Amino acid sequence: MTTQRTEPAQNADERTMLEGWLEYHRETLAWKCEGLTDAQLRTASVPPSELSLMGLVRHMAEVERGWFRKTLMGEEAGPIYYSEEDRDGEFHLTEEDTWQEARATWQAEIGIARSNAAGFGLDELSRGTSRHSGDPFSLRWIYTHMIEEYARHNGHADLLRERVDGVTGD
Repeated sequence: MTTQRTEPAQNADERTMLEGWLEYHRETLAWKCEGLTDAQLRTASVPPSELSLMGLVRHMAEVERGWFRKTLMGEEAGPIYYSEEDRDGEFHLTEEDTWQEARATWQAEIGIARSNAAGFGLDELSRGTSRHSGDPFSLRWIYTHMIEEYARHNGHADLLRERVDGVTGD
């Protein structure tokens, strides 16, 4: 695997640290997918779970879109892969689903996320609100949540990758 992951400096300021850890976890998910075929990336290798590496990448594209476009910016950005009829559509893959498309979509959403976040301070509140409480979120909260979201799914990716081809790593 050749994806380079860079841990944030131990003495970085808060924003640099949060952004650094988020990037580190984004890079980790890419690293876990590296070198596999489309078929391997579509494989739900830990039955009975439907999770696959490609499904996780598609899910994280939805998560990036949800937090940095819908919540942070208040955009009316619709779903990419799921629908009202199939709430877990990002995990329901077919032979036509490719890594090239999934990765490009995920990276595009990451690019938009970076751009949108750049216009906010850590304490600034989102334009969109919680569907549960109706309250906005600080960018700090969104960054922290996104680090947690990636870290949790990267744990899934570890298991999926090991089951697909035996490759392990931190």
